[in-house]
Amino acid sequence: MKVAVLDIHGKDTGRKVELSKAVFEVAPNDHAVYLDVKQYLAHQRQGTHQSKERADIVGSTRKIKKQKGTGTARAGSIKNPLFRGGGRVFGPRSRSYDQKLNKNVKRIARRSALSIKAKEKSVLVVEDFSFDTPKTASFKAVLKALGIENKKSLFVLGASNNNVYLSARNLDRSKVITNSELNTYGIMNTQQLVLLESAVSAIESNLS
Repeated sequence: MKVAVLDIHGKDTGRKVELSKAVFEVAPNDHAVYLDVKQYLAHQRQGTHQSKERADIVGSTRKIKKQKGTGTARAGSIKNPLFRGGGRVFGPRSRSYDQKLNKNVKRIARRSALSIKAKEKSVLVVEDFSFDTPKTASFKAVLKALGIENKKSLFVLGASNNNVYLSARNLDRSKVITNSELNTYGIMNTQQLVLLESAVSAIESNLS
């Protein structure tokens, strides 16, 4: 698949990039995409939730009333979950939400996601660019020139570029990452995938 390379003004540079069939034209594996997205979202959870159960409550352990003759149910501890201030029954505990997924499955998932976006014609290739200083207005001008200012977009850089990254940081519908940070969730959660020219070969090298 050949894709025209655009400049930051949205004009055709006259060059074309050949997108690898092994990465951008595979039969999508929906289950692999599902597993990878599920793992990514699970890893976003901190798992620091914790409630106090009966053993965690600070309080006296004396028997609070006599066993018989009160006309109410017997009670042996003020920390009983039935009482106000008592422990919680089967409350949430701190845990890790990490899930294991084989590297090969993750690779298949990313290929599938890229192929889906390519089939939807949601992939743009833009020549490498940079800014002299971080400026949000400069990045917004690029979005407008490419006609994607109203779309959720993901820019993939070939190498780290701090000025471009900082220029997009304040925009809630645009995100800038390097090719090594590309993941299935990021690809599927965007309307327009913008690959810088130097990022294409790096992505194909990582996934082939």
